[in-house]
Amino acid sequence: MSTPLRMCVVCREMLPKDSLVRVIKTKEGAVSIDSTKKANGRGAYVCKGERCREKLIKSRALQRALSIEIPEEILNNIMKELI
Repeated sequence: MSTPLRMCVVCREMLPKDSLVRVIKTKEGAVSIDSTKKANGRGAYVCKGERCREKLIKSRALQRALSIEIPEEILNNIMKELI
């Protein structure tokens, strides 16, 4: 059985789904980390690499991928998850 690959929205590398953090935007516009990787909503994946952590906020790649402005508190939680 092959491992599903997903693309990191920051570095654009294809990586195994299990090594990425999934962030979702629900229909209501709430943004959260999807620890199950199965929740309903628009998803974007970010790898746990140090380069991606540094570029995540500057590049605004996550905001573009989800088409929403992400509050700083949520971004801080995502950054903690990537450590």
